[in-house]
Amino acid sequence: MKRAALATAGRIWPNATAIVLALGFVFPVYWMFSTAFKPTRDIITEEPVWFPFRGTAEHFATAVNAPHFWTLAGNSVVVTVLAVGLSLVIALCGAFALTRMRFKGRRGILLTFMIAQMAPWEVMVISIYMIVRDADLLNSLVPLTCFYMLMVLPFTLLTLRGYVAAVPKELEESAMVDGCSRRQAFLKVVFPLLAPGLMATSLFGFITAWNEFPLVLVLNKEPAMGTLPLWLSQFQSQFGDDWGATMAAASIFAVPILVLFLFLQRKAVGGLTSGAVKG
Repeated sequence: MKRAALATAGRIWPNATAIVLALGFVFPVYWMFSTAFKPTRDIITEEPVWFPFRGTAEHFATAVNAPHFWTLAGNSVVVTVLAVGLSLVIALCGAFALTRMRFKGRRGILLTFMIAQMAPWEVMVISIYMIVRDADLLNSLVPLTCFYMLMVLPFTLLTLRGYVAAVPKELEESAMVDGCSRRQAFLKVVFPLLAPGLMATSLFGFITAWNEFPLVLVLNKEPAMGTLPLWLSQFQSQFGDDWGATMAAASIFAVPILVLFLFLQRKAVGGLTSGAVKG
């Protein structure tokens, strides 16, 4: 009986701790969404309203009807998708070369990417601004796409390198013996096995590029050439911050990331079996 009680207690405490931590992480998200649906009087009251029984969509209307919303949303989608797509293609080719090939300077390249991953981009904003200004590319989506791609490229390459290294080289050799070219062996054998890594790195890249604020604030001053993070910062009035509209805008901004995470989570698990090899 004592052993059973100790075993039960040993299971209860980790589960209870996990639940408390999960609630701590989920509560800010709940508060953001619930505040977005609260009437203004329930937001500014001294007593917190934990559940918006009298929900309203007026704050979402205010957020969506803000100037240049749809233009900035389109800019964010274009810049983020292009940056993530380019980084995946370049990183996949680089990871395959660094893993499967032996050449001088390979360790130096890896060290360079590791240093680039550790370097904070905020300290390079002034240098980036001067480069873009001299190239006459201010208020353009092209430099944003390029620099966002460079921001997520080191992590993407280093992560995909581990996935490529985990795939046995003998699988490619067996496919080539069966008549496949190197390209066909990569696309039909190796690429399906890399699906979990591609999903994980694309999700990280999307979050990084989607949330980036300092760079677009410096490079794109024109209202119609910014992205959604700039849109989030404009809900202020002469009486202070419009918290209802701010929370509604933050909720709209967070929905694509939540949907993408749920979608890629299922696909990543499916990728583990879709690349299985029959014995």
